[in-house]
Amino acid sequence: MFSGIIATTGHIVAVDPLQDGVRLTVDVNGWDISDVAIGDSIANNGVCLTAIVNDGSQLVFDVSRETLNCTVGLDAPGEVNLEKALTLADRLGGHLVSGHVDGVGEVVKFEPVGESHELVIRAPATLAGYIARKGSVTVNGVSLTVNWVRGTDFSINLIPHTVTVTTLRLLKAGSEVNLEIDLIARYVERMLEWNKTQEDAKEHTL
Repeated sequence: MFSGIIATTGHIVAVDPLQDGVRLTVDVNGWDISDVAIGDSIANNGVCLTAIVNDGSQLVFDVSRETLNCTVGLDAPGEVNLEKALTLADRLGGHLVSGHVDGVGEVVKFEPVGESHELVIRAPATLAGYIARKGSVTVNGVSLTVNWVRGTDFSINLIPHTVTVTTLRLLKAGSEVNLEIDLIARYVERMLEWNKTQEDAKEHTL
């Protein structure tokens, strides 16, 4: 589990093809990874990946073809948002993030508004129903609060600090981003779906 509070930005410096996926080498830009053991989970642009090499300045991850098919930003050199998995002693400054991307959205607008920036994203229709005004959403691994929702589009206000310390500053209209919906929304849907199934089953037995 993660919090969506980005620790640093790293840089994918190598993408080596595997039989069914790729192997990423990520320079962590001086981030302290002395406590990262082989097998630990690290979020890269919101995607939970397992560290297989730690040389003190770079981490190496294997990414499956399935993961590449449902995410963006992990198949070519470039900047990535990085976060270590939570421990039970950590503060939950963002919200609970699983690191399992639900879909890819498209940036509609990214423009300065006063000291901040407005980020408008178009979500896939299958995810739009889970995104609520003042609810939480994860964009490229960053925990953010939704300002408004109109159809499949939703708006986020980014404070200067968030723009400065994450890769969101690189976005522009047309950019694709990894989206993860709030965990609570998933469980609410499942409970409603299960209750409906049980009610339907009772009706058929009457």
